Amino acid sequence: MHAKQMKTIKMKKLVILFSGLFLIVQLSSSAKVSDQGNGKDSLRVLSTPGLYGLASKWSDEYSKLYPDKPVKTVAIGDPKQAMKIISEGNIAFVPGDFAAFGNRETWSVVVGRDVIIPIINSKNPFLEVLSVKGVSQTLISEMLKAASSKTWGSILNSKDVNKAEVYIAGDESLKPVLGDYIKSDVAAIKATELKDSREVIARVQKDPYAIGFCKMINAVDFKNQALVENIRLLPVDRNGNGTIDFSEKIYDDFNNFSRGVWIGKYPKALYSNIYSISSGEPKNEAELAFLKWVLTDGQQYLYDNGYSNLLLSERVSSVDKINTARAYTPVEAGGNSFPKIALIVLVSVLLTGLFINLSVRIYRRSRAVAVSSGSGYRSPLTEKTILVPKGLYFDKSHTWAFMDQNGVVKVGVDDFLQHVTGPITRIKVKAQDTKVKKGEAIMSIIQNGKQLNLYAPVSGKIIEHNHNLDSDSTLINSSPYNEGWVYKIEPDNWNRESQLLFMAEKEKEHIKEDFARLRDFLAMVLNPDKVMYAMAVLQDGGELSDGVLHDFGPEIWEDFQTKFIDPSRQVWFYEII
Repeated sequence: MHAKQMKTIKMKKLVILFSGLFLIVQLSSSAKVSDQGNGKDSLRVLSTPGLYGLASKWSDEYSKLYPDKPVKTVAIGDPKQAMKIISEGNIAFVPGDFAAFGNRETWSVVVGRDVIIPIINSKNPFLEVLSVKGVSQTLISEMLKAASSKTWGSILNSKDVNKAEVYIAGDESLKPVLGDYIKSDVAAIKATELKDSREVIARVQKDPYAIGFCKMINAVDFKNQALVENIRLLPVDRNGNGTIDFSEKIYDDFNNFSRGVWIGKYPKALYSNIYSISSGEPKNEAELAFLKWVLTDGQQYLYDNGYSNLLLSERVSSVDKINTARAYTPVEAGGNSFPKIALIVLVSVLLTGLFINLSVRIYRRSRAVAVSSGSGYRSPLTEKTILVPKGLYFDKSHTWAFMDQNGVVKVGVDDFLQHVTGPITRIKVKAQDTKVKKGEAIMSIIQNGKQLNLYAPVSGKIIEHNHNLDSDSTLINSSPYNEGWVYKIEPDNWNRESQLLFMAEKEKEHIKEDFARLRDFLAMVLNPDKVMYAMAVLQDGGELSDGVLHDFGPEIWEDFQTKFIDPSRQVWFYEII
């Protein structure tokens, strides 16, 4: 028998053995869960007084769904007493300022958000100017403190005499937030106070010159994932430099704004996160199941209690933080547990069979990929790790291009970038027949909600995208130059634009430069406040780890976009001009 066949048989045996162990563990844990159906105390979760209504709603709705796993909410008040209770193994729902009270060992995850937004009428005649300049904290302070309405001339430093009536919602929590933002006592706020956020929105919808401050939750049309009719966000010049910089451009689209809040582009004083905290990462399966439900189906109850839910990508990130490795589903109580265990056994057997089949297929495929492309994950990450095939053209912004004999150009992501990001979980592409220009955004590679925008290496019309990536985006990682191609493009000016791209030898020199730039970027990121990332980035001896961006949050990916990817694209853009 050939050595290759023997190795394949051994691999199958190992897979079967592992699957059997997996099945035994699953059956044991399933029986344990079934035995806990009745006679156990309810899960106790704590809540600060302000969040008690929301926490109780979550507890009640979850208990209705899983009556054998009831959840009871207990109010907490004094922070010191609360932290003592939490340290005894409880989880709690608290606002952001309360979460900061805990020590460094306190584990936390965001489960909701309270956001205050400034709004204007979508027909405001100064909308274009405001989109460029925005309004600073100082200007907002002046507007809120003014005893009478200011003119738009005083706001925009012009001669316009139209009055800018400023409204604020009478929600109990809104005035203190605005007071903190403008660093003044709430008594100093003289703007016209209305009953609630809905009334503020109604006034602004009718008055093209009005400005309002309200809760974001009341200004959203959830069906269309947009702001309600006739309302726009008033851009905030966060750094006060008189212009809305690239990093502040989050106000034209509701989803972009929500993401901007998540990654810290919106003034921190104008929003507050709702956290679930505990003394350490939750291990109890009942707690894990409840928290996962809060971050999925439970998000619908945030709105009824006046809070904003999280973006889907943020929920995925939070669930992953809780415990992606341990999936748990409560088993209904009552009756004989034998049918339930039998059902679990049947499902487990089916899953095991699928797992064995999939594992063998992955093994075969991984060997084929290794032969055809030579790519794969290596540790540590060095210049020798990066595959640079001859015959391809490379762009500085880390895409590649190759012209087939029929004149169609294939485009994809280079090996350097896929090694830096780690596994790609999704890719966002443009539609077929879309015209693209060299240097403009052409795709987004996404990893659990974090994303990077990549730019077209050539101009032309997209005639096809790789549909295999729809179901398996990791093809970009396993075979970036073969199975993982992204587009086929009918080029407009290949002869000229290909001269601006690198061939293999030049690309290898560019890779050396990029490693230096990557180290500089990471040196900036790994400041004393973020030493937690050091082990994820560096191997023993200080060498870079494969997938260095994998464990970083979305704010670091955003910095990588603006400080590493975009500058390369801008160089080519100016060369073309």
